[in-house]
Amino acid sequence: MPMPWSYRHATKDWQAFLSDAKEEFAFASDNSTYTAVQGVLWTFRDRLSPEEVAAFCQPLPAVLRALFLQGWTAAPAKPWTDRAALEEEARLVRVDHNLTPPAPISLVARALRRHVRQVDFDRVLERIGPEARAFWHVENAYELERRIV
Repeated sequence: MPMPWSYRHATKDWQAFLSDAKEEFAFASDNSTYTAVQGVLWTFRDRLSPEEVAAFCQPLPAVLRALFLQGWTAAPAKPWTDRAALEEEARLVRVDHNLTPPAPISLVARALRRHVRQVDFDRVLERIGPEARAFWHVENAYELERRIV
């Protein structure tokens, strides 16, 4: 069996995603973008059971999957809360070096949806539940142009 595309081209996929996310944030720095993305991914991850974590990372590109899982230990899931509190939590990752604007979730969601097979991504979100669907919701998501590397 040949090596999967997502592993063979992981760096290209990551750079393309990072470029799209940086554009969404209007950041000049990859570092600021990385921190913003990390905060959003970890905020979401902290509300999932181990089974949901495993399911959610399946449709992600390889490097995003690794970032999502980085430092994770199975712990009781935090409760879902309102959007403003989730946004604030995402901004607290490396707070001394975090330039993330007040509403990062939708910006990461727009960039992420360009780099996943949306039907698979939505299927996973459906299994996780309504809070997961709301977290990653993007108006007219299927109109986003998929970034093929």
